[in-house]
Amino acid sequence: MTLQESLIKKRILIIGSNGMLGQKLTSYFMFKRDVELLCTSFEDESFFSDVSYLKIDISSAKEIKNLINSFCPDMIINTAAYTNVDGCETEKELAWKVNVTGIENVVKYSKGCKSHLIHISSDYIFDGIAGPYHETDLPNPISYYGKTKLAGENAIVSSNIDYTILRTNVLYGPTQFGRPDFVKWVVSSLRNNERIKIVNDQINNPTYIEDIVSVIVKVIDIKKKGIYNIGGSEILSRLEFTYKISDYFNLDSSLISEITTVELNQAAPRPLKSGVINLKAETELGYKPHSIDETLFLMKRYLNNA
Repeated sequence: MTLQESLIKKRILIIGSNGMLGQKLTSYFMFKRDVELLCTSFEDESFFSDVSYLKIDISSAKEIKNLINSFCPDMIINTAAYTNVDGCETEKELAWKVNVTGIENVVKYSKGCKSHLIHISSDYIFDGIAGPYHETDLPNPISYYGKTKLAGENAIVSSNIDYTILRTNVLYGPTQFGRPDFVKWVVSSLRNNERIKIVNDQINNPTYIEDIVSVIVKVIDIKKKGIYNIGGSEILSRLEFTYKISDYFNLDSSLISEITTVELNQAAPRPLKSGVINLKAETELGYKPHSIDETLFLMKRYLNNA
């Protein structure tokens, strides 16, 4: 590599930079000397003061066109999504605008810059009858959220752009801003002696956000294309995960009540036996997710210092 080539910066655009994963990606890339970073979200301002930031409505074709044409990114990382699963059932138009129309806009205008799109998808594209799932398993979403995520995937796959779709589930990990992740919520609730109801019949492999960041970095480095499952190292029920959290933080597990998903009477159905199989990512991307104990050690250190 020549000196001139080594000084060329990758232009990386993060859409949804104020979200949980977006924050972690921003904090990773913002001080990289070989990266020119532009962050965007729907909020007026970035959570980070030292980054270039634009407020963007992903469902606006005009805004996405201006954004991509002016920055002309080498890589677009889309973490933006309407993720309120129950809200998607009642706000279907909004869910479609963000999760489908928004993706269509990004796909359309990334072609001119020949940008590589990295898109975050979900195991909710499956019905949860026979999980965990391979990348080649047939999608069959049972919620409107799942249907919009699958439609977003289809808009990408049917285009002729370079893309990498990462399917994941139950993200958790330390973030400085925004609503708490599942681990932080459980710890905070039990520390405050609050009783919590946890389902015993939703099975998946919770995913540590720093593991996803490591995969995205690898995808950018080797320009790997295709669909990859990126999940945690352990398949377990939400209840089992909660007990692990409680035990690791030495909290009162008697405050945890066991219920079924049906008892929650939620607006949207959930895939029950779900999760994703990581074999393809492990083989082709060298993906090595942390164990749950390792992630809880990191979370405990973070929460005790927060």
